[in-house]
Amino acid sequence: MREQLIRQVEKRQDELIELAKQLIAYETPAPPARNTSDIQAFIADFLQQCEFSIDKWDVYPGDPNVVGVRKGTQSDEYKSLIINGHVDVAAVEPDEPWVTGPFEPTVQDGWLTGRGAADMKGGMAGALFAIKLLQEAGVQLPGDLLFQSVIGEEVGEAGTLQCCKRGYTADFAVVVDTSDLHIQGQGGVITGWITVKSPQTFHDATRRRMIHAGGQLFGASAIEKMAKIVQGLQELERHWAVMKTYEGYPAGMTTINPAVIEGGRHAAFIADECRLWITVHFYPNETHQQVAAEVEEYVMRLAAADPWLREHPPQFQWGGESMIIDRGEIFPSLEVDREHPAVQQLASLHENTLGRSAVIDMSPTVTDGGWFSDFNIPAAIYGPGTLEEAHAVNEKVRVEQLVEFTKVMLSFIYEWCHTKR
Repeated sequence: MREQLIRQVEKRQDELIELAKQLIAYETPAPPARNTSDIQAFIADFLQQCEFSIDKWDVYPGDPNVVGVRKGTQSDEYKSLIINGHVDVAAVEPDEPWVTGPFEPTVQDGWLTGRGAADMKGGMAGALFAIKLLQEAGVQLPGDLLFQSVIGEEVGEAGTLQCCKRGYTADFAVVVDTSDLHIQGQGGVITGWITVKSPQTFHDATRRRMIHAGGQLFGASAIEKMAKIVQGLQELERHWAVMKTYEGYPAGMTTINPAVIEGGRHAAFIADECRLWITVHFYPNETHQQVAAEVEEYVMRLAAADPWLREHPPQFQWGGESMIIDRGEIFPSLEVDREHPAVQQLASLHENTLGRSAVIDMSPTVTDGGWFSDFNIPAAIYGPGTLEEAHAVNEKVRVEQLVEFTKVMLSFIYEWCHTKR
């Protein structure tokens, strides 16, 4: 049965490409976001036709999550599976030189082009088409199959987190995001704001008294004090690069990026406040709470050595649920257990179906996949497309790889949901 279905993917690849085109044609860039209602209605209808029950709710107005559940015939005895993907895509600037419009998908020279082709409507289309072929063949899976179509991944709004909070769980989850058909884990990312603030505001003319002998004015520029913190963060970043390693990652992936700085009123004042927005990358065996605490401890030690910062210590605000609303995000890390039965099965099916060994490694970027780890759901990233194409002008995915992905996903859904507990 499975072999026959795999051959159907090849024979009906035009339908697969047409489905991917339909998804790409929905304009869902984030930012601005709040634009996924139509595509989510399409996906909900698609899943209903495949005998899934549908849970659809607004995470934000105009941005609903969709979870489809198809109960297995013997749920208590067989393994369950979550397939997860996001429908938002990277932002598009008006002056980008697309060959056709970013939401006018085309196929040329074996590539499907359009915003989201690689990240990650190609993966969504492949997984949905695999489900459709199983449904049309009358396959009754003994294990539960859940399909999560989420919003907000591009702007840290973590629709996947909302699915986890809503109680959806399974024995394994596959995030069908951009991985070039590698089976991947990931490090994590957390953003944070460091604020230096003076309790008093001083006129620019008082600066001489702050910085010269005998001035007798205990004050400081928040911008200048923040410069010391930035320099200190660079030292901590270098220390991490020397002391921290993780198999499968190049050294120095644990970066601390001083991404945005805001401070001062105008030229007639000493800057009484300065805020630094940092992006911190960490390894799969670390948590965002752990690295935030490391940064805070280091900065507070630096502050303790400065007379003014010791009396006016920096303040910290970490993470957030939206880069759009509260200018902050968290992407937890995801470790992949190579010995997990699902990982081994996925790797074996990849090799048997495509005739080449599976690569199990680490993504240099982040996805929503880390939220599964936070909720103790074993997971891996596995999808078509490359990071070189993701977010790019004239973003594209190879049609051949999209077909390959669909074959492997069809096989994995079938086999995993036929695996006894």
